[in-house]
Amino acid sequence: MELVWYYPQWATYPDLKEVEAEVNKITQEKINATIRMMPTDGGSYEQKLNTMVAANENFDIAWTSFWMFNYAQNARRGAFAEIGSLLDEYGPELKATFPDMVWDALKVDGEIYGVLNYQTITNKEGFLIQKRFADKYNLDTSAIKTIRDIEPFLQQIKDNEPDIVPFALTRAGNFENMKTTYNNLEFISNEALVGIYRGDAETKVIDVVQSPEYKEYLTLMHDWYAKGLINPDAPTVKALDDRKKTGQLAVTFHNVLKPGREVEEQLASGGQEIVTVPTSEPFVGTNTIIQSMQAISKTSKNPERALMFLNLLNTDKELLNLICYGIEGKHYTRISDNTVKLIDNSGYSPNQTWVFGNGFLADLQEGQTEEVREATLKENNEAQASPILGFTFDPEPVQTEIANIQAVNDEFGPPLNTGATEVETTLAEYIAKRQKAGIDKVVAEVQRQLDEWKSKTQK
Repeated sequence: MELVWYYPQWATYPDLKEVEAEVNKITQEKINATIRMMPTDGGSYEQKLNTMVAANENFDIAWTSFWMFNYAQNARRGAFAEIGSLLDEYGPELKATFPDMVWDALKVDGEIYGVLNYQTITNKEGFLIQKRFADKYNLDTSAIKTIRDIEPFLQQIKDNEPDIVPFALTRAGNFENMKTTYNNLEFISNEALVGIYRGDAETKVIDVVQSPEYKEYLTLMHDWYAKGLINPDAPTVKALDDRKKTGQLAVTFHNVLKPGREVEEQLASGGQEIVTVPTSEPFVGTNTIIQSMQAISKTSKNPERALMFLNLLNTDKELLNLICYGIEGKHYTRISDNTVKLIDNSGYSPNQTWVFGNGFLADLQEGQTEEVREATLKENNEAQASPILGFTFDPEPVQTEIANIQAVNDEFGPPLNTGATEVETTLAEYIAKRQKAGIDKVVAEVQRQLDEWKSKTQK
């Protein structure tokens, strides 16, 4: 039996079929199935999978997330098979792998449709700073508690490093990654920009764009942009990877400051050492957990066998290593019992354990440490959980309004979120246009669903 597995990948690798053949030696022996690996360009993955689902095409497994090929929406529209009832028989080791809060977060209307690619499940917000500049200007990182505290350092970069971007932004801006630092905000709909304050016992749903925190963020970004602390092309640029690779970005901001982030960022920053400066404690929400999963298609002819494969993928280290890193001696070399070094320019190097399976099971890469892995697991188990963990909003009743709101967001968001426009008049116009597009109806619908969920779950 052949199982067809779709997942996103951001490059092509000529040795894929060779790796697939080795994968199938393992799966044939252990679960009597072969796997057809179907990596799909990350830029068009969602569109391709949505088209396949709409056409009722046959396949077995697909990668899904809250941010691409939406997990909850696809579960609700019948694209995925329910697997909670199958776990005891076909995935017992898998079931025991994750804490209960993970399985709770994977529930959509009370049922489980996905298997988590286990990694960090927390968010912790903060700055990523090139160490060479922090050292040169004697930056006291312990004094940085708020977003505003970094400004004097950014000004030093602006005044003394003409080829360096002091604070780097893309057209999306960074409020979404800073929201907890500002006031413990949690988004429920990233598309409509509505959410709650985590500390609010009433869990009252708000339009985030009308919040004082959002206005405070915009005002600060506009001030920084006017001072030349933000890259001038921020309102139009979609990615800064090229400038990052050449070490041109002095400071960025991220919402996943997991243990070991420094090593990952150094690799992405042309080898420049990075220091992290957290501005929030670790926290867990539904969306921090459901970032990367596998789901079984409703069209699968054998969902039980597909679940057996996912069980194996998350418990068999040899299989997971093979899919993550390729063939030993050809695509990587082993430098210790549990650490590998990727071979440059080999024919297979997806470097995306987070897409495939349990990141705590796969071998470490050179530079990563067991201590980091243990610290990540500790954070996963101890992070503060959202009061609405397990709630996922169903946008179907207000799909038209959300589409209209997104069009308004696309018009006003980039210049506002990057500081490129004044705040008072533009924000007022933005709020008015969102109201005309139906934001109040969306907020009411989210509140209705949330109240109903709380009543059902007694949370």
